[in-house]
Amino acid sequence: MEKMRLLLHLALTTAIVLLSDVNGGSAGITSKFIRTEWPSIDIPLDNEAFAVPKGHNSPQQVHITQGDYDGKAVIISWVTPHEPGPSTVSYGTSADKFDFTAEGTVNNYTFYKYKSGYIHQCLVDGLEYDTKYYYKIGSGDSSREFWFQTPPKIDPDASYKFGIIGDLGQTYNSLSTLEHYMESGAQTVLFLGDLSYADRYQFIDVGVRWDSWGRFVERSAAYQPWIWSAGNHEIEYMTYMGEVVPFKSYLHRYPTPHLASKSSSPLWYAIRRASAHIIVLSSYSPFVKYTPQWEWLREELKKVDREKTPWLIVLMHVPIYNSNEAHFMEGESMRAAFESWFVRYKVDYRISNLHYNISSGDCFPVPDKSAPVYITVGDGGNQEGLAGKFRYPQPDYSAFREASYGHSTLEIKNRTHAFYHWNRNDDGKKVATDSFILHNQYWASNRRRRKLNKHYLRSVVGGLFA
Repeated sequence: MEKMRLLLHLALTTAIVLLSDVNGGSAGITSKFIRTEWPSIDIPLDNEAFAVPKGHNSPQQVHITQGDYDGKAVIISWVTPHEPGPSTVSYGTSADKFDFTAEGTVNNYTFYKYKSGYIHQCLVDGLEYDTKYYYKIGSGDSSREFWFQTPPKIDPDASYKFGIIGDLGQTYNSLSTLEHYMESGAQTVLFLGDLSYADRYQFIDVGVRWDSWGRFVERSAAYQPWIWSAGNHEIEYMTYMGEVVPFKSYLHRYPTPHLASKSSSPLWYAIRRASAHIIVLSSYSPFVKYTPQWEWLREELKKVDREKTPWLIVLMHVPIYNSNEAHFMEGESMRAAFESWFVRYKVDYRISNLHYNISSGDCFPVPDKSAPVYITVGDGGNQEGLAGKFRYPQPDYSAFREASYGHSTLEIKNRTHAFYHWNRNDDGKKVATDSFILHNQYWASNRRRRKLNKHYLRSVVGGLFA
């Protein structure tokens, strides 16, 4: 993965936009790290990483995501391979007593000559904040039990730790990334697209590799929400197999709470969680003026209340600023469409190209204190290999970049400070590589808002380095 602090973390093609200030680290650095040989091939299907749970028709590929706008619901999804079975979720706050039930739906789909298992999706709502819930799915001896923790209530000073993963795939590097992430203490994954890389296969193996990936990530995704966004490897436009419906596998398997934010598509939506307002965009769906995604984003940005959710985070797969040869300038059209909004609504850095148009001649990004921080994170472990061909000279907007596999965490401390950390896989070992403090742009831009207890502030900032 290529990673640039301040504006970019870049590997293949995944981006997160934060509206805030940055401290720490050296600007304009290209890491000299060179990854030695480490398996980048897909793990064989008979590996224990893809183990099928015991029992006839036992639920598998279990994963959860947020199910509403404010974090008091989850969508629980799973697959039964042989027959539909029940779509019931039994749940409660005790590990040995499930006081409540919720009924879901079941469906399946075909892709070429592959026929999926029975895909269950169940909304569990009316949950209490900051509560551990246990849940059970399946029936008889084949039932399985899991748990999850709901977030704290929406509050400007609610602390919360997000994981950031993109381009995961199902290689040995993917396994290292996932294991390292699970040791991080993060509570929810912001997933930046390119899930299974099943599109690198053909015919029925496309569906088979979606199944193996679902079992692969279950070790984390069954226990905490993964907030999904789609990448280019989810498009699966494969005319030679007669498959011409984009995102077919992804949309059947990975639901999102798009209706809660009045979105017309599961590919773009918004949620609020703890002290963050999170907007997910679709880089490979129409987004120019007057399209549904453009219209929706315009209205959603108006709903952002920085007094309640001071951290505004936007996820999209294609990086808007990028100094790597891979996908260079691919995000330019989205930048032209949305950058002015990101600046206006203070999506949490400090560079923009707002004055450029086709005839202005102002074709270079310039410093801009009102602009967001762009962090591009990718190469969780995909088999395509690392995006290591950087453009030289390193542009001014690039603070740090590195070609490596790994994951990030974003730990929000309160309304004013958050801590970002990149962890690379160094031939299977976790190595902390880059970190910086984010000062919330909205709360730092007004002196009235910054009148917080100085002792409290010192304790929070000190805790960033604990």
